[in-house]
Amino acid sequence: MKRLLFLCFLLLSISVKAHTTDPKTNADKTGSISGKVLDAELKQPLPYVNVIIKNTSGETLTGGITLDNGTFEIKKITEGNIIVSVQYIGYKTYNKNVNIGKGNYKVNLGNIFLEEEAEGLDAVTVVAEVSTIQQKVDRKIINVGKDLAALGSASELMTAVPSVSVDAQTGDISLRGNQNVRVMVDGKFSNIPTAQLLRQIPSTSIKQIELITNPSAKYNPEGMSGIINIVLHKNTRVGFNGNFNVGIRHQKEAKFNSSIDMNYRNGKFNLYGNYGNNIFKNQNNGLITQIENNSFQTISLLDNNKSHLYKLGIDVYLNDKNTISVFTNQNVFDGKTLNKSDFIFNENMSNNQFQTTDFINDNNSAQYNFDYKLDFDKEGHNIELEIDHNIFDNTIETDNVLRGINIRPSYLELTNTDRNNTTINLDYINPLSDKSKLEVGLQARLFNNEIIYESDGRVRNESGNYIPTLTDYNYERNIYSAYASYSKKFEKWTYQIGLRAESVNVDAIANETDLSTNLETIIPFNNDYFQVYPSVFFTYSPSEKNSYQLSYSRRVDRPGIGQVNPIPEWNTPLVSNFGNQELEPQFTNSLEVNYTRNLKKGSITGGVFYRIIEDEINRAVFVDKSDLTSNRIILTFDNFENTSAYGFELSSNYRPTKWWSLNASFDLYSQTQKGIAERIDPTLANPTVNDIISETLEVDNIIWNFRVFNNLKVSKKLTFTAFAMYRGKNTGLNFEMDPMYFVNLGARYSFLEDNRATFSLNFNDVFDTQRIAVVSERPYLQTAKFFPEFRTVSANLSYRFGDGKFRAKSRKRRDNNEKSAGGGF
Repeated sequence: MKRLLFLCFLLLSISVKAHTTDPKTNADKTGSISGKVLDAELKQPLPYVNVIIKNTSGETLTGGITLDNGTFEIKKITEGNIIVSVQYIGYKTYNKNVNIGKGNYKVNLGNIFLEEEAEGLDAVTVVAEVSTIQQKVDRKIINVGKDLAALGSASELMTAVPSVSVDAQTGDISLRGNQNVRVMVDGKFSNIPTAQLLRQIPSTSIKQIELITNPSAKYNPEGMSGIINIVLHKNTRVGFNGNFNVGIRHQKEAKFNSSIDMNYRNGKFNLYGNYGNNIFKNQNNGLITQIENNSFQTISLLDNNKSHLYKLGIDVYLNDKNTISVFTNQNVFDGKTLNKSDFIFNENMSNNQFQTTDFINDNNSAQYNFDYKLDFDKEGHNIELEIDHNIFDNTIETDNVLRGINIRPSYLELTNTDRNNTTINLDYINPLSDKSKLEVGLQARLFNNEIIYESDGRVRNESGNYIPTLTDYNYERNIYSAYASYSKKFEKWTYQIGLRAESVNVDAIANETDLSTNLETIIPFNNDYFQVYPSVFFTYSPSEKNSYQLSYSRRVDRPGIGQVNPIPEWNTPLVSNFGNQELEPQFTNSLEVNYTRNLKKGSITGGVFYRIIEDEINRAVFVDKSDLTSNRIILTFDNFENTSAYGFELSSNYRPTKWWSLNASFDLYSQTQKGIAERIDPTLANPTVNDIISETLEVDNIIWNFRVFNNLKVSKKLTFTAFAMYRGKNTGLNFEMDPMYFVNLGARYSFLEDNRATFSLNFNDVFDTQRIAVVSERPYLQTAKFFPEFRTVSANLSYRFGDGKFRAKSRKRRDNNEKSAGGGF
């Protein structure tokens, strides 16, 4: 139908022109426009930048995008006066008037330098072949290409990201060797637990990963090691557009994911919707051997999880100065885990225990976001109000069945969580001149969490009997903050200074009831404090090839719910994991220096950082004094003295040949960890409280990682990839983990018109070397080995549809410098 309409239009145009012009004397001539687009500050090429050709009336005539090296050439441009408009997300638009005519049919604009700004155009969904890394003044940006997009979920993609590590068993994420990191999606925090969130987002939905290791005063100051921001693809092109992705992985169990995002845009409205799912089973087997009492524990885990994510939103462009945006995210998660554990005592078989745990985790979350933006007459001068409300409801049922001689009885656990989080932002930006800018803002974060836990026999009373208990834990934290930031550019220097002030009110209460006697134990906790968080950034670019960055910031790591919740997060016959309600926040002063060198065929970035940590939060191991004969222990958290950490990072993009490109990174981190550990000699028959040995621990841990991602382009349609990673030994307070290394191979094939479709095939852990092996001295001398499904084969198909060509009106990018406007979860 489209081709028929186009043919009719073409015939009509020829017919009209035949009656109005003389084809012998007025035949149209065409010309071309070429050039190269670079970052004005870093002098690095910018790939996939939109170059739009308009007439003097502002109507779009044609256009194109830049290649990997930043170059572009647009042909068949009708002669006459035109406007060349270069537009890229997060940069000021470049416009230039050009005349195509006699003696000027081939126009070369040379180098075009784009300046970064807080305002940016929403991105067109164009995925590069190869992932690239950019070092900005306050963050490192990994642009996710088709090579990384085929990895499966966000959790798996993170393993290939410099400075980031993912725990293969728990899914917990760490940055620069530290788990005190905040994760955002499109600049917004989620109530969904981080490990669950990362497993739910398909990697094909991710456009960028931003590592904000030293955030400015404008950012939320939480997270000792910084912020990881996941930027999802957005699609706000004119007309109807969309993307569809489907993937499957398998080793022992099948894992399926798919997503679709659709967008319709006209002059006044931008309507978008998304759906994504992740349906998978995972097997994980383990063996824990205790040396001192000649026993071992076998573990067999089977996860069966289903998640569904939905998003619906609309942007309303009232006029050139007023924009209203509303969207909602909805998430449904259904998780089941069956765990079978056998505890075998070789020298005393009567102590053998067998535990089966049936774990059901159902949760729903919802996000509602309203945004109003007013632009003033001066470009970049605006004020914006945003209100974001998150709801999280979680129900966990745990059926613990225990078998053996002289063991505790089986018991049930039920945990209900009701969590609400509301954030209100008011931001004002004023470009005082072409070289300076002032940003100020106010923020309120209102957080409330209630957990109700019930068990029919998890704990013992003073008589030694297991009793039913009910615990109601309420935690409320309200944060009110204001910030100001000022930046100024010189010919080769740029600086930015900022200050954020916060008032924090924490009010918590735990109410534990013995259901056998109805006796209540109430434990309140209050903590109110005021803090200021300064930040300073300097950038020096003496030439196009060299750039230096120096930054300082003060941050806070407020205890998470899991760290302060006195209700057990999980139990085994020998271990229970609790939070510490009286845990205080820890503060970090961080200094960072980075250097970027632009090469003829790529770039290299190196950096060092140093952190001073006040009131460090770390693990503590205590003996369960209510059950000394079973050698049960309690894992919890505590505050310790000040400590320090330092690290070195090196990353590079390089293209040795036209068909071979690679990304490589090396990072090394060192931190002194402190903790407390209690233990009892497991050979004692009837231990008492006096037999408890307490140790204050101090461990110097050095972690290093090496990653390299190769992209081998056989043709315009076929590409092969090879990813290798080596992670060095990791020494914690209670364990030492062996090195881990593996190699993944993949292939991609693009087909159909404009390569709209891409099929990828990946084989992970080709040489079957990926293992988890741990040696622990505390609380007992033991070794552990785990065997998750690392060695998987996966296939993925993606298809881009629609006929829109050009970007829609911009929305403000906040915190991560990017609003969520179509194409996210």
